Amino acid sequence: MITSKQRSALKALANKIDPIFQLGKGGITDNFVKQISDALEARELIKVSVLKSSPLRPKEALNALCEAVGAEPVCAMGSRMIMYRRSKTRADHIEF
Repeated sequence: MITSKQRSALKALANKIDPIFQLGKGGITDNFVKQISDALEARELIKVSVLKSSPLRPKEALNALCEAVGAEPVCAMGSRMIMYRRSKTRADHIEF
């Protein structure tokens, strides 16, 4: 579990990155979960856009995805959500 200070630092880092996935009308599929997990392993911090056609609201989608991939929810604001998971293979971890 991350602290509020760590969450704030991760939000600041996420301001500089663009969303790498879009969650649409297909919702959360097994393939989508796999892609999110792979991206978290490679980057540790990712941002996802939730389209208006999505059956889930950003906060619901964030909680569901974080539970599915074992990540920490950082933030869900507007149509964007940010999640973090420490990489098991990366040597240069995000420091906050």
